[in-house]
Amino acid sequence: KETSSPSLGKDRADTVIIGGGCVGVSLAYHLAKAGLKDVVLLEKSELTAGSTWHAAGLTTYFHPGINLKKIHYYSIKLYEKLEEETGQAVGFHQPGSIRIASTPTRVDEFKYQMTRAGWHSTEQYLITPEKVQELFPLLNMDTVLAGLYNPGDGHIDPYSLTMALAAGARKYGAQLNYPVEVTNLKSRSDGTWDVETPLGMIQAKRIVNTAGFWARDIGKMIGLQHPLIPVHHQYVVTSTIPEVKALKTELPVIRDLEGSYYLRQERDGLLFGPYESEEKMKLQDSWVTNGVPPGFGKELFESDLDRIMEHIEAAMEMVPVLKKADIVNTIAGPITYSPDILPMVGPHQGVRNYWVAIGFGYGIIHAGGIGKYLSDWILEGEPPFDLIELDPNRYGKWTTTEYTAAKARESYGFNNIVGYPKEERFAGRPTERTSGLYDLLKSKCSMGFHAGWEQPHWFYKPGDETGYKPSFRRTNWFDPVGREYKQVMEKVGVIDLSPFGKFKVKGRDSVKLLDHLFANVVPKVGSTNISHMLTPRGKVYAELTVSQLYPGEFMLITGSGSELHDLRWIEEEVTRGGYKVDIENMTDEMGVLGVAGPYARQILQKLTREDLSDGSFKFLQSKHLKLSDIAVTAIRISYTGELGWELYHRKEDSVALHSAIMEAGQKEGIDNFGTYALNALRLEKGFRAWGAEMNCDTNPLEAGLEYFVKLNKPADFTGKQALKQIKEKGLKRRLVYLTLETDNVDPEGNESVWYNGKVIGNTTSGTFSYSAQQSLAFAYVPTELSKVGQKLEVELLGKNYPATIIQEPLVLTEPTRMRLQRKGESPKI
Repeated sequence: KETSSPSLGKDRADTVIIGGGCVGVSLAYHLAKAGLKDVVLLEKSELTAGSTWHAAGLTTYFHPGINLKKIHYYSIKLYEKLEEETGQAVGFHQPGSIRIASTPTRVDEFKYQMTRAGWHSTEQYLITPEKVQELFPLLNMDTVLAGLYNPGDGHIDPYSLTMALAAGARKYGAQLNYPVEVTNLKSRSDGTWDVETPLGMIQAKRIVNTAGFWARDIGKMIGLQHPLIPVHHQYVVTSTIPEVKALKTELPVIRDLEGSYYLRQERDGLLFGPYESEEKMKLQDSWVTNGVPPGFGKELFESDLDRIMEHIEAAMEMVPVLKKADIVNTIAGPITYSPDILPMVGPHQGVRNYWVAIGFGYGIIHAGGIGKYLSDWILEGEPPFDLIELDPNRYGKWTTTEYTAAKARESYGFNNIVGYPKEERFAGRPTERTSGLYDLLKSKCSMGFHAGWEQPHWFYKPGDETGYKPSFRRTNWFDPVGREYKQVMEKVGVIDLSPFGKFKVKGRDSVKLLDHLFANVVPKVGSTNISHMLTPRGKVYAELTVSQLYPGEFMLITGSGSELHDLRWIEEEVTRGGYKVDIENMTDEMGVLGVAGPYARQILQKLTREDLSDGSFKFLQSKHLKLSDIAVTAIRISYTGELGWELYHRKEDSVALHSAIMEAGQKEGIDNFGTYALNALRLEKGFRAWGAEMNCDTNPLEAGLEYFVKLNKPADFTGKQALKQIKEKGLKRRLVYLTLETDNVDPEGNESVWYNGKVIGNTTSGTFSYSAQQSLAFAYVPTELSKVGQKLEVELLGKNYPATIIQEPLVLTEPTRMRLQRKGESPKI
């Protein structure tokens, strides 16, 4: 056991890391190894105190999230060579792991996961019951239908791992100081921080909160309420079991998903850890309200075997040798949960140079990869790849303590639930973040959750099977969505778009700022365009709709999930460039209604004196007008690609505006539509979506966004030089547009694309096209396979379906159809 005498050693640092668990120490190791001088880690008691030391130490390549697989992969590869690099043993066992399917739905889930593994470097196999038994001979095979097998998985000793990372961090020049408690944090006007401790103060260029279940207390010092809550996690260790001792090779880790537990070999016995249901599991609520008790470090909670009895029984049924085993140790310790179990990683909006890596439900497997990921981001100014699902800014003021507690219960209880596409979870809903139309619409539709908001996915009609019925195949919303699709294409539909992120930017330097931020030109007064913010390496950081409402005053619109993600980037640029602008986040105050379809103009014209004719109100124009005496900012744009407007208004006017439009459209057969129909409409028109076709993993040229990127504009926008180089070198892959011949299943995105028996790419999003009556998807494939007419295959639920690259779009947009008609050509719908 190593000791450290408490001292600060220095009064200035580039980066101060607060918290000495495996995540904080991994970040110190990676930053120092990458050559950053002046890395200081402060730990209030000793390294690994908190959740690290008592973790079960599981390591797995598996993750349902596409890019989190990369984090897991990096961690395991690092742990394999850490002992050699640092001279410290890490106790790494790699017997593999098997997830057990004991229902047909589970087998579908494994097939769904396998199609997402094909284009990753991780080894993963769907194996037969016979193979499961061969790998884990002590299983009762009565219910086993299949296994999902990851060779190379296993477990590591968390204490030894952290000590090896610490040795590496010191070797490369980082300072790890403990016991040193951080007592206060003060931001200075130049963006640096004063970190106060009982031993004095350190001035830091940036601080990173990696404080585990103390992370809330650190956040509170600077006025942030991080949505975190400690959960009681228990696992049990048995004494020697003769049948285990007799084995020649170590058993793989198993995860019995129906029984909701993991089980692995521990010396000659077994270690078993369950996840109880949300009713039975226990939260440490008092720490949220009163803070973590002073002096709590390497303590544990009282164990409670009654709470996990049904899981113990399930495990005895599955692994009968457990029935005769004695329990020698029960560990009950705190693990920090965020509302959705995923950690929060990255810079925080609204606070300069404050970064977080907190909320790790699975800190051991994430530590290595997250240390590298954050280190790269800190040193290079942009994330190495896209992990928006971990963005700390996915939560906002709407994330209350009650919400966090309800969600943590649900997430813990649902740890091993079937992961369906289009998953909805209902605990903690609705939040205070409801649109003005929520009460009016909630009983008429199936609502989806988007960044705290409730938004209609699809609407019910008499005879429909209502409610949320998840499935890997077409389900109860398939026909209603087709009906809504037809409604927009043939008549007119209204959609609640209030969850959009909405910012007002104005001031002396607003034009200059936007010209530097965006790859497109700055729209003229009264005009709107689609613009992209790029990273210095030329990746797509964000896509926004930009309108210049008055000279020098702009409205910026982004997707609901990107609101604070985009705002942080813009604010950082303002600070860096010293721009004189005011930015106001109007997201919660402003409602948005979309009206789209052939009769949209006819209906809206009944409500206003403003001339809405094509000559007077052109596509991509914005105007202030009154509809039925309600002030709106109307933009002629629609993500449906049909004739339509987005109507921005005060949230309190939403009901009146919606009623007026519905009333005016009675004769034309107006109706509501939801986001599922919107998705089908946008895919048919070939519209890309941020987070699917483009993100920090893609550049705008391969994504087919050249039209929006003005490389010849005078302003030196972020990413311009990188894009010029990308263009010169030529593209290795391209986004293509595919039709598929499927049966009762449609592509969602992230499926493997095959050619000649090999995986050569991946889909990004997909849908059923109600116009072509077949499936449709976007996919990235190598340039040489990107020509129209190319035959490929797309894997869905374990089967490869024929796919053909077609000319996009499948359906021309309404403005294009009008233009062709004026030329006397007949456009394809």
